[in-house]
Amino acid sequence: MLRRNARDILTHQLDHIRMPIRLRKLIGTIALLMLVIVWALVAMAVAQPVLATGNLVAEAAYYVLAGIGWVVPAMPIVAWMSRPGKETD
Repeated sequence: MLRRNARDILTHQLDHIRMPIRLRKLIGTIALLMLVIVWALVAMAVAQPVLATGNLVAEAAYYVLAGIGWVVPAMPIVAWMSRPGKETD
């Protein structure tokens, strides 16, 4: 019961400081760009030992995972960006 009350209080407090949707989308866009850049750099660093083996199956599997793997960490960012924003009159 105490946990639920604390969560309700926190939710109520956060409702008053909602961000405007345009600001949320700006921050989310910057976060997505940073994610893609970091993902690409890490993918290149990890690719060195994978591609050095010359195994075509390993290469194909790596390219598939590295190519679409960034979508999983991007999903919470996109979900956060699409939440309703503060009402502006």
